[in-house]
Amino acid sequence: MRRRRARSVAGTILSLALTLLGLLLVTFIIGRVMPIDPVLKVVGDRATQAQYDAAYIAMGLDQPLVVQFLTYIGDVLRGDFGRSISTGQPVSADIARVFPATLELATLGTLIGVVMGVPLGVIAAARRGGIIDQVARVVALVGYSMPIFWLGLMGLLIFYGMLGWVGGPGRQGILYDGMVPNVTGMVLVDSLIAGDWPAFQDAFSHIILPASLLGYYSLAYISRMTRSFMLEQLSQEYITTARVKGLSERAVIWRHALGNIAIPLVTVIALSFGSLLEGSVLTEIIFSWPGLGSYITRGLLSGDMNAVLGGTVVVGACFVVLNLLSDILYRFLDPRST
Repeated sequence: MRRRRARSVAGTILSLALTLLGLLLVTFIIGRVMPIDPVLKVVGDRATQAQYDAAYIAMGLDQPLVVQFLTYIGDVLRGDFGRSISTGQPVSADIARVFPATLELATLGTLIGVVMGVPLGVIAAARRGGIIDQVARVVALVGYSMPIFWLGLMGLLIFYGMLGWVGGPGRQGILYDGMVPNVTGMVLVDSLIAGDWPAFQDAFSHIILPASLLGYYSLAYISRMTRSFMLEQLSQEYITTARVKGLSERAVIWRHALGNIAIPLVTVIALSFGSLLEGSVLTEIIFSWPGLGSYITRGLLSGDMNAVLGGTVVVGACFVVLNLLSDILYRFLDPRST
């Protein structure tokens, strides 16, 4: 059994390694076909032809494409994404600085989606066709169809501008900006480590609105998938048997049926988390959140392809790793998969 599981995991890792290689190939091609001259971005408009040619050779652009791609893979594996034209810093250092902000936002958004989406999906399935089921359908439909930038702007207008219940754009207020020692890069965690409760409250007031917005989209997906899984389980014979034995409806639904959908829900939650990591660009822009999405967007607008490609590779790698972890967990929890 263990050997079969190990072979299965090894096959999954090989498959995902090929996926990562494909991701690197795609980002390499994008970097070469974009109508942006990377040499000109480095040397500037006033460089002489000799300076341009020297930079062209120094960047390895005179080499065959295969050699350039292999060099690109080697650089990425060493964590070298080149130097950002916008900040003048190594892209890897920039990503290490901004990624914790995106991770913190996506994590809290996923938690909100799970805490609210799973119970909503379970209740909607248990009361199929009822009022709660209809409400869940509307919530999911709005979550899928409503533009996120519009919801973000409305949220800022109502909860920040009119009611003053939450902090404004950014991760912290001016009084607390830079006051918390940087340990993990996640302000909520760092303020707890420092024992600075006022800084934690300030950071929470700033993150709760964008995280709730992302959590709403996560909730829409998780609740629909939970409902679908639950409906399938509630039609199984063991559920009928449990009811015939006299178990309460609460025990049948929350203990037996929900327990049996826990494994596929892990995959759903992992995919949702990955989607929030890669799809929080608009949310970060609306809320002036200094995360990876904002970094990639600024790089794209300024023609900073090293920043764009580096950020794209990191997001894609995160998504692949999350898929790997969920797949491994699925295989270990479900004996039928081996």
